[in-house]
Amino acid sequence: MEPIARKTYYSIGEVSTLTGLKPHVLRYWESQFDVISPNKNRGGSRVYRMPDIETILLVKHLLYEKRFTVEGAKRELKELRKGGRAAEAGRLHADPAVLASIKEELAALREVLTLPGG
Repeated sequence: MEPIARKTYYSIGEVSTLTGLKPHVLRYWESQFDVISPNKNRGGSRVYRMPDIETILLVKHLLYEKRFTVEGAKRELKELRKGGRAAEAGRLHADPAVLASIKEELAALREVLTLPGG
């Protein structure tokens, strides 16, 4: 599978691939967690930004690895947000494969943008 380039907006299919979650799970979480609220484009499709993906990965960590219930994960997210630690926690629990893919894309972009001899 070819890595997905870092972009401003990601479709639900791309987020599904990046996070390893099915689209119906993402839509369900959107209804359960107020912190997951992707915008919609003119066509009505969900568009996710990188902070949305980090939040999804944090929720995935809480539910699948820490074994929280949905209600328990909501409380934990609320506590993290109250303490101002939600963004940091989201980055800490972001999937290493996703981060590696983004890093590779950024390195390739830097190579393309760097002037020869400079």
